[in-house]
Amino acid sequence: MRIILMGQAAFAEKSLEKIISKGEEVVAVYCPPDPPSGKPDPVKQKAISLGIPVRQHKSFKAPELREEFVALNADLAILAFVSQIVPEHVFGAPRLGSICFHPSLLPKYRGASAINWALIKGETVTGLTLFWVDRGIDTGPILLQKEVAVDPDDTTGSLYFNKIFPLGIEAIGAAVDLIKIGNPPRIIQDESTASYDPPCQDEHAKIDWSKPATEVYNLIRGLSPYPTAFTILNDKVLKVFSAGYEAAEPGISPGAFLTDNKTFLKFATADGFVSLADVQLEGKKRMGIEEFLRGVRL
Repeated sequence: MRIILMGQAAFAEKSLEKIISKGEEVVAVYCPPDPPSGKPDPVKQKAISLGIPVRQHKSFKAPELREEFVALNADLAILAFVSQIVPEHVFGAPRLGSICFHPSLLPKYRGASAINWALIKGETVTGLTLFWVDRGIDTGPILLQKEVAVDPDDTTGSLYFNKIFPLGIEAIGAAVDLIKIGNPPRIIQDESTASYDPPCQDEHAKIDWSKPATEVYNLIRGLSPYPTAFTILNDKVLKVFSAGYEAAEPGISPGAFLTDNKTFLKFATADGFVSLADVQLEGKKRMGIEEFLRGVRL
């Protein structure tokens, strides 16, 4: 098949490698413009090394872009980690349409921060979906899905890079096979079970110590490594990348902390404690809790 690949970063790069390894023809790669630092995107570098044309647009909204996509005479477009809005005159140009990777079991957790919210809300199973692109946000018919288990100590970073990322690359290969065979699945999403959450930002990241310990813990791991949960300590922002928790009668008010100033720092919650493990104080580098405590007196 003649395929257009749209995406960015390592996921798009590995998706390109997977498509090429299956003997498909990638007629063009679309990725965002180079950043001010000038360092090109990995998928751009890979495409250039393979002699594949690379095109970079700030936006896909211009009507004339339809002519550009139609001229590629593509059978399929694959959206592999796309952060830009792709309008219908673009995703509808390939002969068979376009498919998109999404890191959740749609229709749950639509939106840009699907993995974050799945962890924040304490899911023990999540996964990925490849779906046919339509006018909505992650609303198109499902082509295939894969489940992954969420371990109690998974963070957004570990869940994505160790589980969803590699499984997603294999799923893209499987999706191409299904489409080539003909009559691929187009399973309509069940809107009664759908959910959408906003992109995780700083407004979602401030820790509320009055919540139960498990909720605080899930917030921390769900926002690690980005945008990172935080609290205020000594009038400075303290980012928390990892922690542990324990159910116990705190005996002190939520938000108060206990420390020996050497090995541990734990904050009281509504029903226990959350022990900080990996932190970064405003103006300082990221460090383990023992190193942090050596440099600050609480």
